[in-house]
Amino acid sequence: MSVITTLHINFRGQAKEALEFYHSVFGGDLVLVPYGETESGQGPDQADQIVWGQVKAPSGFHVMAYDIQDSLPYAAGDNPFYLSLRSTDAAELEQLGTALAASEGVTVHVPFGPSMFSPYYGKLTDRFGVTWIIDVIVHWG
Repeated sequence: MSVITTLHINFRGQAKEALEFYHSVFGGDLVLVPYGETESGQGPDQADQIVWGQVKAPSGFHVMAYDIQDSLPYAAGDNPFYLSLRSTDAAELEQLGTALAASEGVTVHVPFGPSMFSPYYGKLTDRFGVTWIIDVIVHWG
């Protein structure tokens, strides 16, 4: 088995919406486990929020997310990160990048196109505050 990296995103009440959106873009399997279906010890205010969820697509895309417990501090964006979406298939990346860029509330930081290190590159932040780096993998010499 290969070792892979999977981003785990923390939300405050938006995990279900975010995972459903990512599922609509990438397809694959969507798993949503609400606090109310577990013995997590969370109060009734979090019963419908997500204690664990993921989207895992046949293309290799995989992300996990949950709604951070009410007892923990949370401030979206205080610990910024990028989610790197990479492939050797430019057509697939263009399709996915276009779907992300066309969504409601997106901020495009770098429009998609060639860069000095990739034939296809772009950077955007979606409505959930997740910054995406999307690029075609180039194997250097």
